[in-house]
Amino acid sequence: MAELDDDIRDLGRDGLASSDAEASVVRPDASDLERAAEAALRPRRLDEFVGQHVVRDQLSLILDAAAGRGKAPDHVLLSGPPGLGKTTLAMIIAAELGTSLRVTSGPAIQHAGDLAAVLSSLEENEVLFLDEIHRLARPAEELLYVAMEDFRVDVVVGKGAGASAIPLSLPPFTVVGATTRAGLLPAPLRDRFGFTAHLDFYSAEELERVLSRSAGLLGVPLDAEAAGEIASRSRGTPRIANRLLRRVRDWAQVRGDGRLSLEAARAALEVYEVDPLGLDRLDRAVLTALCMRFGGGPVGLTTLAVAVGEEPETVETVAEPFLVREGLVGRTPRGRIAMPAAWEHLGLTAPAASGTLFT
Repeated sequence: MAELDDDIRDLGRDGLASSDAEASVVRPDASDLERAAEAALRPRRLDEFVGQHVVRDQLSLILDAAAGRGKAPDHVLLSGPPGLGKTTLAMIIAAELGTSLRVTSGPAIQHAGDLAAVLSSLEENEVLFLDEIHRLARPAEELLYVAMEDFRVDVVVGKGAGASAIPLSLPPFTVVGATTRAGLLPAPLRDRFGFTAHLDFYSAEELERVLSRSAGLLGVPLDAEAAGEIASRSRGTPRIANRLLRRVRDWAQVRGDGRLSLEAARAALEVYEVDPLGLDRLDRAVLTALCMRFGGGPVGLTTLAVAVGEEPETVETVAEPFLVREGLVGRTPRGRIAMPAAWEHLGLTAPAASGTLFT
């Protein structure tokens, strides 16, 4: 356990600290270095996995039945926002089946030949994890249809009129696809998954359990009050919760007594500009601009982005989803508006005329 903690601490010093300084600590995406740190905290079995009770129960049934038959289970599609455990579940599926996991992603497969090379090297009952599967190139996507349904790939030899397709049989295997945008998956691909599951955001109580487990693996003492404070600011996302835990650990090590207390948690999260609702600098800038510069809106996305000094795509894809989900910002045909909760969160009083915006 000491070696595990040292490895993670070294990662934090060498790469994670600078990476997290450039990006907000409450963003759900992770860098390659952070994924390496996450790997040490991932549960290895379904009974260790916290939350997602329905999905976990359904997966357990599917895997137990497949193991009883001695065959590969149906292909599995996992959808949901980043940071909720799709990759972890893929690893657990392989572990529960007692087989190896082959990992790749949609953006990494640009040609059908790339996918054919991966598929032809699979062993019987092996699990192929395709992250961001909605970003597969169309030729590779069409090749995957046949591979998933008939366990074969057609290798094209030659070009033009003289080209011929040679069928290559594949051993039974299981595809586990993960996507943050299930709506972009074409129907033919979606239909080839025997089991689909959507991962939901976690409750504060579930995140507290995640934090307690992670603190134990890191070998740091975590008070229950501190776990509750970190969980309440983690946006319902385990990845963010574990990231904030590491930042609180850093603060306790450098400026505290080494114990992750409530005071240490609050002080550390103040340093990293994460407020009690889980908003960061960009989130608050958007709310402040909406309320104080534009009187609550409506205001166009481009104008709002200029006001906060960011690109429109950054505001729309990074800040807006959480603000809309929390009922702080509304989207209308005329533009973005500040909801009553936004005024309240900033300690401001909404102008009387703004009431018509919310009807």
